[in-house]
Amino acid sequence: MIEQLQSLAGSGTGSLRADLARQASGAETFQIGGAGSFGDILRDQIAATVNSVKTADSAAVAGLNGQMDTRAVTDAVMEAERSLQAAVAIRDKIVTAYLDMTRMAI
Repeated sequence: MIEQLQSLAGSGTGSLRADLARQASGAETFQIGGAGSFGDILRDQIAATVNSVKTADSAAVAGLNGQMDTRAVTDAVMEAERSLQAAVAIRDKIVTAYLDMTRMAI
């Protein structure tokens, strides 16, 4: 799953990225409070989620080796879980919005 998130956050072009690029060709880039485009914000959040999951993974390994406190491991894993749940919720909202748009009458 981490590799799938990285492929979305990375600079490589996946099939989803290619599809979105084809659909968005010629579309305007909207700025939100000077923070960048929606795609930039989404890419940054995906990267943050991937980093959170990697941190939790390394914390779990360190905890098993006795190098990290149980509470710190639990905190890292819970943070990764929250980040992943937020990413899944955002993905579900985007898919729902896309499906709603495809059902609209022209």
